Amino acid sequence: MTRTPEHGDSRTALTPKILLWAYERGIFPMADPETGSIDWYCPDPRAVLPIENLPVSKNLARVVRQQSFAIRCDTAFAEVMQACAQPRIDDPQTWIDETLLDAYCGLHEQGHAHSVEAWKDGTLVGGLYGVHVGSAFCGESMFVRQDLGGTNASKVCLVHLVKHLRQQEFTLLDTQFWNPHLQQFGCVEIPAQRYLNQLHSGLEEPAQWGEFVL
Repeated sequence: MTRTPEHGDSRTALTPKILLWAYERGIFPMADPETGSIDWYCPDPRAVLPIENLPVSKNLARVVRQQSFAIRCDTAFAEVMQACAQPRIDDPQTWIDETLLDAYCGLHEQGHAHSVEAWKDGTLVGGLYGVHVGSAFCGESMFVRQDLGGTNASKVCLVHLVKHLRQQEFTLLDTQFWNPHLQQFGCVEIPAQRYLNQLHSGLEEPAQWGEFVL
């Protein structure tokens, strides 16, 4: 399902204010790599991850305990977005362009978007970012640099993110679309209306981001 915010969907109109307006209504933008246009989406069904009982494999749990990475929050938001925008072997095109980068960085400066980062020997080797509205965290994208020793780095970031969301009493972790990679973490699809009902409930009782404690 595709929706267009009442403010319009032109590239020049994409601002942090419009982004926040859209996320509060379950809508998010993606750039079309072929046309350069910004399209708006509200998928049905919607994919979500469990916050209270995230499945973590024994191998990943061991990696987390080993503390192979320095995990930080909100110290390199733009760099995380730029890394997520890089072409991948299985997906050479990107839906993150400069217009989106600028708008989300503005949202981050306002405290509505956050990044979780994995560092190794002073180098950013993995991470994720998303938007915080109410008591919902809308995950946008994640990346890993295996060539720099970042194997499992994005997964470790996800584990720490979910721990933080649980501690801060978030009620919803939105991943937008289901994919096989997220299935290992218990990702499921739910009807869009059910998602919107949960989102609206979360807006009425918002959670605070708070201090990111490992």
